Amino acid sequence: MPDSFPLLFFKSLADDTRLKILLLLTKEQELCVCDLTTALALSQPKISRHLALLKQQELITSRRQGQWVFYSLNQSLPQWCTTTLQECLAKHQGYAANALAMLTRSTSGCL
Repeated sequence: MPDSFPLLFFKSLADDTRLKILLLLTKEQELCVCDLTTALALSQPKISRHLALLKQQELITSRRQGQWVFYSLNQSLPQWCTTTLQECLAKHQGYAANALAMLTRSTSGCL
């Protein structure tokens, strides 16, 4: 990872949508675009744009299963990154509560 990685990581956390995506992935391990559009109540193109940026910054990875693409946190992230996300989720549960509630109420249309 480049020397500027901490800057890229924290810049990603400074955006509401990207932070919520990372927190949802921290909680759920793996989600597809349709899960994220439901949870965040945003359009597919907007979610895809944020996912592309997170992937470019090597914060997330993707895998294809048929026509669906599933996203997860990059397993190569430094421990301090995953700890930061886990602690944020644990200590600020209200921040992503609506998104998590929407996610658990919906059934994934991806499978």
